[in-house]
Amino acid sequence: HVSMADVQGILSSGKSIQYKLTAAEGLTSEMIFKIVADDPVLTGDAGWTPPEGSLLPETYLFTRGTTRAQMLGRMMKARDALLEQLWRERPPGLPYKTPNDAVVLASIVEKETAIPAERRHVAAVFVNRLKLGMKLQSDPTIIYDVTRGYPLGRGIRESELTRASPHNTYFIAGLPPTPICNPGKDSLAAVLDPATSNDLYFVANGQGGHVFSATMEAQNRNVALWRKVEQARKPQLSGAQLRK
Repeated sequence: HVSMADVQGILSSGKSIQYKLTAAEGLTSEMIFKIVADDPVLTGDAGWTPPEGSLLPETYLFTRGTTRAQMLGRMMKARDALLEQLWRERPPGLPYKTPNDAVVLASIVEKETAIPAERRHVAAVFVNRLKLGMKLQSDPTIIYDVTRGYPLGRGIRESELTRASPHNTYFIAGLPPTPICNPGKDSLAAVLDPATSNDLYFVANGQGGHVFSATMEAQNRNVALWRKVEQARKPQLSGAQLRK
């Protein structure tokens, strides 16, 4: 609660009241655009939706009088500055032709795991796959083409795995043409400095994390284990979550 005396103190000291706007990691540009457009303190028209993956998810402080276009501009500049630094400091031998390739992969890593400690390991799996010419086979890339970044609310269908949609990494070789969300700082850092690992596969462990493996045999064992966990939980899960 700010009293009148506080307000007068702030005004006379020349300090401005700071407002906050938070854009969470993994949101699409359309979602962040909507947060900016709906903010009651920002002014003016937000203009156009920035390209996917061009904004840095973060909490931004601003003062009254800041325009929506300025806020989106700040988010883009923040992303560019961070990417430039991470790209400059990257180790040799990463399979990216351009910084944008790294953003595309970071957006996939962002959607694959919510556990910060796993990000560099997940990044390593995808980097290893790219180097070997293996398909990325990432479920979030399928979901992006179906929902444009909103939750699917059901399992992925067999027909969606094989569908020739632009971002479907079960269908296309290499990276999708654009990012599938706006990755946060940790995911961008993860793909530009991945863990050292020979792993090529991972599967959910039933506790929000993943089990990693370097061979198809080990992956198949891990998948069988996850299915058992899923079956044991069946009464708690809705049909939609189990149906493929």
